[in-house]
Amino acid sequence: SSLLPSNPNRSLLVHSLVASLGLLRTTPDSSADANIRVLRPPPATPKELAAYHDKDYISFLLDPALPSSAFDPQTQSKLADFGLEDDCPPFRGLPEYVQSVAGASLAAARALAQDSCDVSICWDGGRHHAHKARASGFCYVNDCVLALLSLKRAPVPSPPSAAAAAPPRKPRIMYLDLDLHFSDGVSSAFHTPTPTSPSPSPSPSPASAPTPAPQFLTLSLHHAAPGFFPPSPLSALPTSTSDPFTLSLPLRPGASPATLRRVWLGPVERVASAFKPDYLVLQCGADALAGDPCAVANGALGGPGGLGWCVHRALRQWHVKTLLLGGGGYDSPNAARAWAYLTSIALDAPLPLDTPIPDRAHAAFPLYAPAFTLDVPASAHRPDENTSAYLDHVERVFDAVVQRIEARVAGAGASAR
Repeated sequence: SSLLPSNPNRSLLVHSLVASLGLLRTTPDSSADANIRVLRPPPATPKELAAYHDKDYISFLLDPALPSSAFDPQTQSKLADFGLEDDCPPFRGLPEYVQSVAGASLAAARALAQDSCDVSICWDGGRHHAHKARASGFCYVNDCVLALLSLKRAPVPSPPSAAAAAPPRKPRIMYLDLDLHFSDGVSSAFHTPTPTSPSPSPSPSPASAPTPAPQFLTLSLHHAAPGFFPPSPLSALPTSTSDPFTLSLPLRPGASPATLRRVWLGPVERVASAFKPDYLVLQCGADALAGDPCAVANGALGGPGGLGWCVHRALRQWHVKTLLLGGGGYDSPNAARAWAYLTSIALDAPLPLDTPIPDRAHAAFPLYAPAFTLDVPASAHRPDENTSAYLDHVERVFDAVVQRIEARVAGAGASAR
């Protein structure tokens, strides 16, 4: 993953910081010993990749001769067709990268499905822009979609308080994306278009039950503005006729911890409560943190409304088996800080935000100047353009969405019985 042109050496930085902070220790005196296990995932096979991606795209992507043949005219035409240009150029090691990232996220999802853990992590995953037959936005393979699909037939976890076996049903899987950018690849993969003109019904029953809920719900919190990547009609606020299981919550520039806290305690947790997921895939992109070169949002790592606060609430209060994925983050030291801190939260042993970056065990120590601590604070001088009036509007929109989700989930429960 450190070969990825958009994030050179970021993976190495992330995993070396996690290790140097002692979060992966397996010595007998380690408090994390009973809580963490490092997996060695096998590379994803072409068949596993084709669970979502187009077979011709996968075959082209995995061709070991691709980088050296990139200047052949016939190859150049295919590069354009498959989006392997501009922000997604072919690079040496691309086949291994694609299979490794997808294999890691699939292994992490499999660990949840097999009840080997309650939380699994793949910080190299979260490549949410890749489409079925096209690379996009630094993303060559959509490991998020592959992981979600792999959970489709996973067993429904039994709640600890369950006195009797529940009626059999398929698991509900929620995808929640905290990246700065809209999760267009994931959202479009699971979006169900609403018919513009409903087909006539012979004699509709006034008491007919609503259509049962689908297995998947996606919710993306992101910045949205004209010209901001990725352009998609799905990135806007839901409407009364849009699919209530493919959701977007667009935020304006300067989104601060106060804004994120408000939308988390309101729309986000209300949607989760209405959908009642059995599994959660949580994409933890770090490019909405203050200091990222995108320079759009003003998020923080700690404190109410911080990235760590959100993840802690999801892990400790939602009581759902959860896969944590990485994503964007173009200040690599800050991405490493964020994902190391979230690893400590997953272990239920959050590190203090003033924890010094280890200077002896961590060779990249100079990159963490000038603070040399774990914290990524929000800027005190960046204005937040998410006004109370706008957030009031967002909450009203999601009030209606939640009602639609509740009705559909209730319908699914009735049909299961």
